[in-house]
Amino acid sequence: MSLLFFCFSFINGQTHFQKGEFLFKQEKFIEARPIFENHLKQYPKDKQTLEYLGDIAGHSKDWNKAIFYYEVLVNEDPSNANYHYKYGGALGMKAMSVSRFRALSYIGIIKNELELAAQLDPKHVETRWALIEFYIQLPTIFGGNEIRAIQYASELCKISKVDGHLALGHITEHYGRFQEAERHYINAIEAGGSPHTYEKLIKLYEKDDQPEKAIHTASISLKLHQRNRLNYQIGKICAEYNLELEYGIQRLSDYLANFSDKEEVPKEWAFYRMAQLYRNRGEMEMALTWINKALLERSYFKEALEEKFLILSL
Repeated sequence: MSLLFFCFSFINGQTHFQKGEFLFKQEKFIEARPIFENHLKQYPKDKQTLEYLGDIAGHSKDWNKAIFYYEVLVNEDPSNANYHYKYGGALGMKAMSVSRFRALSYIGIIKNELELAAQLDPKHVETRWALIEFYIQLPTIFGGNEIRAIQYASELCKISKVDGHLALGHITEHYGRFQEAERHYINAIEAGGSPHTYEKLIKLYEKDDQPEKAIHTASISLKLHQRNRLNYQIGKICAEYNLELEYGIQRLSDYLANFSDKEEVPKEWAFYRMAQLYRNRGEMEMALTWINKALLERSYFKEALEEKFLILSL
């Protein structure tokens, strides 16, 4: 009887765990968490459960809990690069949430955990990205080091040319060397051509006050990837820089025609940009129509209220 009971308990526990996994993969973290917590009571050293709970805590920005679970994992399996990466990452996020004085106490352990992860897995892409960010964001006096960041970017080049060029672009952009960054992002496009590679170059051109290049690059990406977000981005640039106004209107019209709840940019921002474009064209009635649409979506929309005041004053 005791053997049958043990078998039933084990099977039941596995079934519940699988339900938790299913919910986790559906990003239903609140529902998955109690299932994993109950499973952990039965199997306190189950590494997969600990990792899931750490990931859930990290998703909800509960860095203390995430640190707790990942620390257990690195102690249980010190040769696992991914555990050290997640532990170091959680410590890094915790450091960003406290005072600068308290954050200093985390620097050494974050550096050690991430560098250990990189040593344990020479092909761990995420760790190298984390180390690059660590070394460029940290002031030099506390260990910030562009040369070290470039070394990890060079390692990324050997693993993935796309990631390597993106990393080198990110570093040179951070230090204000925009021409170098442009070259690296173009190399990343040539190596991979994903929407993300184009997005990095578009944003660089916007940051460097080169709207014509930004519009041209976004238009190429739109043809290749058919992402509705790019319709908005082109319209926004046209509106902000008073360029290619008809083209901007066409792109925003397409954005609104293809709009869905999954879009990152709400409708009212597209209405607001339409108003800017029509104001730039000198068509104040149309501009007023669009800005009123934006305010119907959100009555206290600061930028739209300012735009309406500007339209009415012309």
